[in-house]
Amino acid sequence: MAAVAATCSAQGWASQNGGTTGGGTATATVVTTYAALKTAIQNSSVKMIQVNGTITIPAAGRISFQDQSGKTIYGSSGAKLVSADQTASGSGIIYMKRCNNIIIRNLIFEGAGAYDVDGNDNLTVDACNNVWVDHCEFRDGVDGNFDIKNVSDYITVSYCKFTYLKAPKPDGPGGSDDHRFANLIGSGDGATADRTHLNITFVRCWWAAGCKGRMPRVRFGKVHVVNNYFNSTASSNCVQAGFEANLLVEGNTFENVTKPIDLMSNNSTAVQSKNNVFTNVSGNTSGNGVNAFTPPYSFTILSAAAAKTAVTGSGGAGATLSGNSCTSF
Repeated sequence: MAAVAATCSAQGWASQNGGTTGGGTATATVVTTYAALKTAIQNSSVKMIQVNGTITIPAAGRISFQDQSGKTIYGSSGAKLVSADQTASGSGIIYMKRCNNIIIRNLIFEGAGAYDVDGNDNLTVDACNNVWVDHCEFRDGVDGNFDIKNVSDYITVSYCKFTYLKAPKPDGPGGSDDHRFANLIGSGDGATADRTHLNITFVRCWWAAGCKGRMPRVRFGKVHVVNNYFNSTASSNCVQAGFEANLLVEGNTFENVTKPIDLMSNNSTAVQSKNNVFTNVSGNTSGNGVNAFTPPYSFTILSAAAAKTAVTGSGGAGATLSGNSCTSF
């Protein structure tokens, strides 16, 4: 049976450019198998998809989701998409390209484990506008857990949890023995078309056990990292300020991590650290001395301590909902 549609609206950057409503109140198509899920995702007339149970993505079965608008994909309680493919060409779960006005909510994405074969992430958002990813959990992506690239814009990632529970597979041809990297924003320093794009809000998210780095790593975009919780003891760096990044890191709690704010090569546009709490951390905690952008939206910003409670509590970060409901922030 399809759940009642969410009634709250996207906030953060996804509230701009006309807002993000997904499939609205359309009747959900309920899917329980890979074939049904793929068909529903690739059918542009299906505007609401409810995932029930665990769906296994077959080898090389990554789903291409292209050139659509106005769609919501959400999970009922415990819904999970699982891929065991660790190859360069076959890894990943959903690849979204040239889509607009999309909501993905309350789903667990579980990959095969980190392995540097230049493979795919559990979820990739490529050249998309107005996307809201809410209350999802991303585990054990091969190349990373969830990346955003190629002039994507007006994105909000809220109440999501990123974790690596499987040991990384070493000696990948890409050169890294530990590729437990969570979120890459922008594909390279040379991708200058990304200038003025990649405007993204990460709010009330949790970078948890096993994450090594890229929490997130940012190039070019105006990225608001606000009211999140970082506690991966496996970290070598958390927020990473890459080429021409404009980063506002605000009201977060960092505990037992290394390099909460990594200034990398010091070629960012602006990095501002504001009202954060750092407990038992090592490495840099400050910005680069340049104030970041002023967000064009507003919502209630909690203290860092209150944000940690919201992130880790009932209904907090991860696929903690019963279906297509949501939590305002």
